[in-house]
Amino acid sequence: MKPEDCILFSGAANGAEAAFGEAAERHGIDEVNFTFVGHNDSRTRGIRVLTHEELKQGDVSLEYVSRLMNRKYHDTALMRKILQSIWHQVNNGQEIFVVGEIMEDGTVKGGTGWGSEFAKLCNKTLLVFAQSRNKWFRWTGRSWEEETEPRITHIHFTGTGTRSLKDNGLKAINELFDRSF
Repeated sequence: MKPEDCILFSGAANGAEAAFGEAAERHGIDEVNFTFVGHNDSRTRGIRVLTHEELKQGDVSLEYVSRLMNRKYHDTALMRKILQSIWHQVNNGQEIFVVGEIMEDGTVKGGTGWGSEFAKLCNKTLLVFAQSRNKWFRWTGRSWEEETEPRITHIHFTGTGTRSLKDNGLKAINELFDRSF
């Protein structure tokens, strides 16, 4: 797989998304960063501002997401747009890479958790680097299994995750790209 044939789909936010974008740029990989008017973007390369109609394509019931995730998502305009833009990231990627935390109930913490659950629903390859455990995990369809040395294997992949990126999360992203390209 050649880097010039690949596209990273992400969201340009601080933290994990910015780190995925920086790694993609270092490796000569194109990136598409889905965003919306009023979002505080950390990356400008590959910015794709979603229109109102495009955002609506990724609309989801916040009541449903709250039930699925076993936590409350507040129905604010900003939260709705964040979840809608995450839908575009996951919808476009064939492999989903997330940096964050896996909760006791098997969901992933934060807004990123919706992206992970959506990837599960779409039966997409899903890997999460759990910063507190300092390990990658792969979703098998039933549970999380530890994954040693994961690689990006599809030309269209998604990189997303926490805004609270720790040093080990940054290292995991960089090692993922170095192993893959």
